[in-house]
Amino acid sequence: MTERSAIVLAAGEGSRLRPLTKHRPKPMLPAATKPILEHVFDALIDAGVTEITTVVGYQRNRVQSHFGPTYRNVPIKYVKQEKLLGSGHALLAAEDDHRDHQGPTLVVYGDQLVDGDIVADVLESHDEDSVATLGLIPTDDVGEYGGVLTDDGEVTEIVEHPFDDREYTLNAGVYVFDDLIFEAIRGVDPRVGEQSLIDGISSLVDDETASVRGVVSDGLWVDATYPWDLLTIAEDLLARGGVDSQVSADAYVHESATIVDPVVVPADCVIGAGSVVGPNVCLGENVTVGSNVSLTHAVVDADTRVEDGATVRDCVTGRGARIGPGSTVVGGPSDVQINDAVHRDVDFGALFADHAHDEGGSTFAPGVIVGADAYVQAGATLRGTVKDDVEVRS
Repeated sequence: MTERSAIVLAAGEGSRLRPLTKHRPKPMLPAATKPILEHVFDALIDAGVTEITTVVGYQRNRVQSHFGPTYRNVPIKYVKQEKLLGSGHALLAAEDDHRDHQGPTLVVYGDQLVDGDIVADVLESHDEDSVATLGLIPTDDVGEYGGVLTDDGEVTEIVEHPFDDREYTLNAGVYVFDDLIFEAIRGVDPRVGEQSLIDGISSLVDDETASVRGVVSDGLWVDATYPWDLLTIAEDLLARGGVDSQVSADAYVHESATIVDPVVVPADCVIGAGSVVGPNVCLGENVTVGSNVSLTHAVVDADTRVEDGATVRDCVTGRGARIGPGSTVVGGPSDVQINDAVHRDVDFGALFADHAHDEGGSTFAPGVIVGADAYVQAGATLRGTVKDDVEVRS
């Protein structure tokens, strides 16, 4: 396999991650200290990709302004998906660009964390006798995603959200396709107005004249479906070396503060006197942690302030959020409602979306979601969900 161009599908919103995705698409949410999409680009480049086409749509300017025309000296071309009509429709948007390249095409999802090992395994396993090769992950937990059945490496069936007891592997969303994939996508009937990439692949599987292969990889794959998954992603990256646990020499950490590894503290961050930060804490750029703060198991995005005396556990913040002095994010298991679904016994303290503002002295019960630009007056006790732009009085 000599082809080293790639198409990255990064047009979706990530509705189950709202309100974090109110101002940016899911691929731009933080995986530890940098966007999910940046990790995907790193995986592609580490595997030898030399040119990337990125399909963008929802809040596309957030992607384009962050990366610009190149990343790590690799050119990036942006293709706009005019309407969000499914993953197959997104790939078709890049078809004209594909015509400029010879050979099969590497395709990956830009909103799921994969490492270079999975990409390399798929590239190395694809051969000219196959119309498609899929990257697969061995796991018992495929119910939320796509399960793949294989026979001696040949894909025999793809089942979305399987719940039977057959021996599935997980579809990692890393593919190599030849040109037949575009015809296959157009040849299947849309579902609920969307063209599905999986339906296109399934039609190739059902074609007895075509060979669709699967390769099992032990590389890292993590998806952020819900806000608390960002905590899992950070933990996995720290545990597997996907990001180094470190405190930048340019960060200000008071001599009486305690750092409990693993943590990531970039330059321009401040940690005040007597604070305890960690384990499993990732701070974004220009984060301020005040004095006598306890901050554990958290992903704190850029420009956020955690004020003096706050206790924060199992927490995710957006950009520019504020957790006020003396406030407590209890943490621990909770029932969390996302859209119309209630998720039971989730270890999740709270989510503070972009520019959510807490005046201080407040208590946030496990599972609280504070919307973007919401304002919480001092001394409030919160449960459930606070909508965007709402003021909560104590």
